[in-house]
Amino acid sequence: MSLKVLILGVNGFIGSNLSTHILAERDWEIYGMDIGRGKIRDLLDNPRFHYVEGDININKEWIEYHIKKCDVVLPLVAIATPATYVTDPLAVFELDFEANLEIVRHCVKYKKRILFPSTSEVYGMSTDSPYDEESSNLVTGPIHKERWIYSCSKQLLDRVIYAYGSRGALPFTLFRPFNWFGPGLDNVWEPKEGSSRVITQFLSAIFHSRDITLVNGGEQKRCFLYIDDAIEALIRIIENKDGLADGRIINIGSPYNESSIKELAETMIEIVEEFSGYENIRNQTKVNVVGGKEFYGAGYQDLVSRVPLIDNAKSLLGWEPSTDLKSGLRQMIDFYVQSKSEADVL
Repeated sequence: MSLKVLILGVNGFIGSNLSTHILAERDWEIYGMDIGRGKIRDLLDNPRFHYVEGDININKEWIEYHIKKCDVVLPLVAIATPATYVTDPLAVFELDFEANLEIVRHCVKYKKRILFPSTSEVYGMSTDSPYDEESSNLVTGPIHKERWIYSCSKQLLDRVIYAYGSRGALPFTLFRPFNWFGPGLDNVWEPKEGSSRVITQFLSAIFHSRDITLVNGGEQKRCFLYIDDAIEALIRIIENKDGLADGRIINIGSPYNESSIKELAETMIEIVEEFSGYENIRNQTKVNVVGGKEFYGAGYQDLVSRVPLIDNAKSLLGWEPSTDLKSGLRQMIDFYVQSKSEADVL
C-alpha cells in the first residue's frame, strides 16, 4: 500500500521541495494544505498530489480528517523570521505553539506518526560545539529579549511531543534544521528586502544593487545545508527503515559548511559575478555594518556559532551531507538568474 503523507505548509520552502522529490522518487500519496500555491503549481496536475488551499487556524475539520486518513504528518507551518520574533512575539506563540499543539493532539488521538520540525534555535546560546541532541543544554536569554519566544515555543512542543511519545501515546521523530537554503527559499526579485533569512536578504540586495547589511559586523558563524541534502534526510525519516527514527531527535545540518555571515556575503558576491550581466556587481553593492538592536529592535539577541552534531543522522539514517557551500550557492543563484530571464521573456 502506498504511504499517505500529510504536509501542512506544503507551499513553503521545505514542503514544496519535499513534495517535488517524493513525487519524483517514490510512489507515495501527498495530501497538502497551504494559503498559497505559487511554489507547487507544477505539482497540481499530479494524480498523487492532493492540494487544498486553506489555513490551519480555520480549516480544522479538514486537517483532523486527513490526520486520521494519512500515515505520516508533517506540520511545517510556523513563523520562522527573527524580525517577527521581536515585533510580534504573540503571533509567533499563537501559530508556532498553540496551533501546532492542536495538530499534535490529533496525532495522539488517532495514533498517527508525526515528524515535527524542531529547530536549531532551541539550543539558544548553548556554549556546546557541536550541539548534541541528547546532551546539550537548551539556553535562552532573559524575558525582555523577545527573540527567544520562537525558540521557547518550539522547545516546549518538543517536550510535549516527547512526553506523549515516551508514554506510548504518540509515534514521533523530531528533526532540527540548521540553516537550510536553496532554490525557492524566497522571491528575491521583489523590489524589497528578500526576507529575514540571511541568504535571500543578501541575494535580493545584490540583484537590486542595494547595500548588504551585516548585523553586528557579520562575525556570527552558521552552518548551511543545501536543500537537496536536507530533503534526502527527510525522506529517510519518513521511510523509517527498521523503525530506527522512532522516538529520536535528529539534527539535520552540515558542520562542513560553516561560514561567518561576513564571509557568506563575500562568497555570494563572488559567485554572482560569474553570471553574465552581473560582472560588475561588486561596484554597485556596498557592505555596511549595523548593530543588532538598530536592525531588529531592543528585543534581539544573537549567538556566535551554531554547529550541529550529526552522528544520529549518520547512524540512524545512513545520511551525510554532500553539497559544499559554494556549490549549493551557485545552484541557488543559477535558479534565480534563470527564473528572472524566463520572466523577462514572458
